[in-house]
Amino acid sequence: MDVQVLETDYLVIGSGAMGMAFVDTLLAETDANIIMVDLHAKPGGHWNNAYPFVTLHQPSKFYGVGSKELSKGRIDKIGFNAGLNELATGAEVSAYFDEVMKQHFLGSGRVKYYPMCKYTGDNSFVSMTSGQIFNVKVNKRLVDATYLKTSVPSTHTPNFSIADGVNFIALNQLPTITHPPELYVVIGGGKTGIDACLWLLENQVNPDDICWIMPRDAWLMDRRNTQPTAEFFSDTIGAQADQMEALANAESVDDLFNKLEDKGVLVRLDKSVKPEMYHGATISQQELSQLRRIKQVLRKGRVTHLDNTVITLEQGSYHTPENTLFIDCSASALGELAPLPVFSDDKITLQTIRIIQPVFSASLIAHIEATYQNDQQKNALSQIVPLPNKATDWLTVNAAFMRNQYIWSQDKALQKWLYCSRLDGFSQLVVDAPKDDIEKQAILLRLRSNAPKAMENLMRLIATLNMPKKEAAHA
Repeated sequence: MDVQVLETDYLVIGSGAMGMAFVDTLLAETDANIIMVDLHAKPGGHWNNAYPFVTLHQPSKFYGVGSKELSKGRIDKIGFNAGLNELATGAEVSAYFDEVMKQHFLGSGRVKYYPMCKYTGDNSFVSMTSGQIFNVKVNKRLVDATYLKTSVPSTHTPNFSIADGVNFIALNQLPTITHPPELYVVIGGGKTGIDACLWLLENQVNPDDICWIMPRDAWLMDRRNTQPTAEFFSDTIGAQADQMEALANAESVDDLFNKLEDKGVLVRLDKSVKPEMYHGATISQQELSQLRRIKQVLRKGRVTHLDNTVITLEQGSYHTPENTLFIDCSASALGELAPLPVFSDDKITLQTIRIIQPVFSASLIAHIEATYQNDQQKNALSQIVPLPNKATDWLTVNAAFMRNQYIWSQDKALQKWLYCSRLDGFSQLVVDAPKDDIEKQAILLRLRSNAPKAMENLMRLIATLNMPKKEAAHA
């Protein structure tokens, strides 16, 4: 079979959320031609493999691509997210990306899409269905939209051993059960573990019949503080002002987290357990109350082996009934990756340049590519905000976020773009706050007046992270 030669301005590897957001902005702001290549049969990346009851954990209003609204503009009236902006289901997100691809991207005549194809390097890819090999002449850039590889339960291989005969399933299979086990064991303390526990509780499982293996407790964000609509101004922007005050006045790292918790910026499942993890997950107060009904929470490290009646963990073991269902939620959604320059010669590597906002980051990177002249300038505007893992990463990612926000604030044209971007989430809330609204202006004053001291103190606190405790206490 002969190699088929193609030509394009941009070759984009991956049609997940970041790849889609990047291409959407590039289409809007340039006249470029684009080829998109993806392993999946449909766009949406990891959403193709998501568990059936998954939802966004951020409001739908600022997710997706910039040109098309995902949200229907509703406030949820039922369920554990009641009273807050709606969270799209996985099915809604998948259908949304499929429509964007078919109606907008392909309809433009400037995008060619090659699903079920594997990128093999050197601007070449191969069809997994026909074996056809393609080589692409790329006039401008190769765009890697797969660097932030997302691991999901259905494609995850557990890093512990499992004895024969153990009733062990991926989270995706949970809705297929037909007979209740004596005990449900949820393995993993992250967002998927939270979702598994909430699904069980929503479906009439007695909390005493759930055992939750939690290797690390997490700091979580109160979802009420992430709402991008005007009626939540005092919650969303108020939480940012509270955060600035905590940063400005914290005497130590422990004191900072205490202040953030006291102000409701961060929450945790058990106030007697010090969290060691921060992944940026959000949670509603109703969800938090439900999770606290589960009393069998194992904090003995990670699972090392599963047997029919014994769970072996790093710090001990736990006996279970023979009729136990083990649910794997141990996949880490985003692994720790070394940051790369976003712009490097003939390549763009999509990464987060705002704290835990991948689609916004991809859209802004496309705007920077379309608008600015050289890679030095482009990279100065696209400094990486690393994905957090440890609890103390909260400090470093917020420092990187604040640095970028300051840099962007010095560019009036970029400020205008941020204001107009649907994916930004919060710039419009700040700019549109009425000048005669005393309460809102007071919140903004607290936010702005504390910012310089907050950044200075944050850098001091970061410098203490690797110091011995006695030395850090006097830093």
